[in-house]
Amino acid sequence: MNYLRIVKTALLLALLGFGAMLLYGYSRTHPEDMPWTELDLAQPIGAFTGRKLAGLEREGASCPALLRRAGVRFNALPPRSGRERCGYSDAVRFTAGGALDIGYRPRDLGTSCPVAAALALWEWNVVQPAAIRHFGRKVAAIDHFGSYSCRRIYGRSEGSWSEHSTANAIDIAAFRLEGGTRITVVGDWSDSGAKASFLREVRDGSCEVFATVLSPDYNAAHRDHLHLDQADRGSFGWRGCR
Repeated sequence: MNYLRIVKTALLLALLGFGAMLLYGYSRTHPEDMPWTELDLAQPIGAFTGRKLAGLEREGASCPALLRRAGVRFNALPPRSGRERCGYSDAVRFTAGGALDIGYRPRDLGTSCPVAAALALWEWNVVQPAAIRHFGRKVAAIDHFGSYSCRRIYGRSEGSWSEHSTANAIDIAAFRLEGGTRITVVGDWSDSGAKASFLREVRDGSCEVFATVLSPDYNAAHRDHLHLDQADRGSFGWRGCR
C-alpha cells in the first residue's frame, strides 16, 4: 500500500510539474492572456488586457510610462478639480507623430491615461484592421463629442456621477477614412452595407479594451455615438458591452 501511495504521489507531482512548465511557457509567449503579467501595449489584445487597462487608474505613474514605451506621443495635462467628484489628475492629450496614425477632432481632446492607452490599442488592433478589411483604406481621424464633463449620468441632477466627470470616458461620433469618406454613428449604424458592418466591428472590438461600451443598440441616448469608458470595478467586476 505504501508503495502504491508513493507511486501515485510521484505521478501527481510529475503531472503538476508538467502543467506548471506548460503554463510558464504559455505565459512567456502569450503574456497578454495571463492575469499576473505586466501590461504591454506592444502585445496583442488578450484575455486580461481590458481588466489591466481599467486597473491602470490605481497604478498612477505606470500608465504614462506604458504610453512612452509604446511610442505614443502625448502631453500630460495639469490636474483639474471641480465640484464633488469632478476633476482629474492623470489626463493626457495625444500629440502629432509617434506610433499613432489617427488624429482626433476637435484636437483639444484630453482623457484619463487609461482611456488613452485603450485608444492606442483600439487603433492598432481593431479600428485600422477593420478599416482595411472593409474599405481598403485606413482611418485618418476620429470625430468625438469630448471626454471631460462635470456631470452625473445623463446630465441628471441626482444619481451616480458619469465617468466623464473624471475624463475617464470618451464619446466617439464618426470615423474619417483616408481620402475623406466619413462614417457616422448616427447616419450609418442602421445601414446594411460596409459602413454599418465596420461600426459594429469597432464597437465589438472596443469591448476588449474598455470597461464599458454603449452604442445605439443600448438606448436612444446613444443613437449618435459610442460611449467608451474605463470604470474600474475591480478584477472581476461587471464589464458592459451593449
